[in-house]
This record gives sequence, structure tokens and C-alpha cells, in this order.
Amino acid sequence: SITLHVREDRRHMQDADAHAVRKEIPLPLNLEMGATAAMLEFALGLKPDYVCLVPERREEITTEGGLDVAGKVEELRPIVAALQANGSKVSMFIDPDTAQVEASAAIGALMVELHTGKFANTLGEERAAETARLITAAQRAHALGLEVHAGHGIQISNLAELNAVPHLTELNIGHTLISRAIFTGLTPAVKEMKDAIASYRW
Repeated sequence: SITLHVREDRRHMQDADAHAVRKEIPLPLNLEMGATAAMLEFALGLKPDYVCLVPERREEITTEGGLDVAGKVEELRPIVAALQANGSKVSMFIDPDTAQVEASAAIGALMVELHTGKFANTLGEERAAETARLITAAQRAHALGLEVHAGHGIQISNLAELNAVPHLTELNIGHTLISRAIFTGLTPAVKEMKDAIASYRW
């Protein structure tokens, strides 16, 4: 699949770019977007296969944490319903917290993407604690019938520890592939990552 993050301020790509990708690339399309009325209108027109709702702040360089689904249930429920009625399967990008997992299930999302940024940015006991949080969240999500994804800061050097997290059906990996591709080219970088995750057993 291919993931596009069309931000409300369009800093990453313009609408025409997203429509061109949708039209010309025969891969499942995952749209990351903020949960706003304007972005909902855009997504309903684009009709991606998947939508991942993420938090956005104009001041941030990249997504800094998970969406507070538990605190925005009534706001998010109709957005999820509209997207899924339009043919897009919806995922919530959340921190590995059971309350957020349960809220995601309650509003009708089909998937959660666990934010692995803190996991990726810690070492030692902190990394172990964050891995434990991911394991608990993944187990709870799976028990509730949610498909479990993970993303943010994932690279070959931390995959071995991430493999302890059960039920992962998808990893969303971007920055490390493009960084590696500077030295190897994109095709070898993608193959290298695919080979590295091939041993995972969910």
C-alpha cells in the first residue's frame, strides 16, 4: 500500500497530487488526515481504501503523538461513520493506551495504528516499558476485534524488539525508507525492510 498525509495546511502535498496518485498508482491507498470537516469533504471525494485519523498541529514538524479518541468520542463518531459509508476503512492513530483502544472500538473504527514514536526514541528500561505498553494495547485491540497496525520511528534497528508486540498486521514505515534510499535506491531499501520483517509471527 501507499500512505499519503494530506495535511490541512497542505505542506506535504496538494489535492491534485493526491488525486493523481489515486488515479495512476494501482495500490491500496491509505490517507492520513486530521479529523476536520474540510478534510472529511476532501476524503469523501478522494475515496481512499483506508483513512487513518491523526492529530495535527500547525506548529509540529511531524505527528508528535496519538489522537485523543477517548476525549473526542462524539466529535469523531460521525466522521468515522461517514468515511466508512463512503467505502473507506478507518483507523485511529493512537498512543498505546487501553482507554484509547476501547474508545476507538466504541466509535466504530475497524483498525488502530499504535504510535511507536516513544518506543523508537527510548532505550533500556524506558524502551522495555514502552514495549510492554504496546503489547497490552495490541492485545486489547485484538480482543475487541480491531486490526492492529503500528507506525512512527520504525527502522531495522528496532524491529527485533517490536517483534514482541503481537497481532500486528501492518507497519507504516516512511522516513527510514527514504533516508536509506539515498544510499541504496528505493527498491533495495524497500526489499531490505521487507526481508527484515518477514520473520514476524503475529
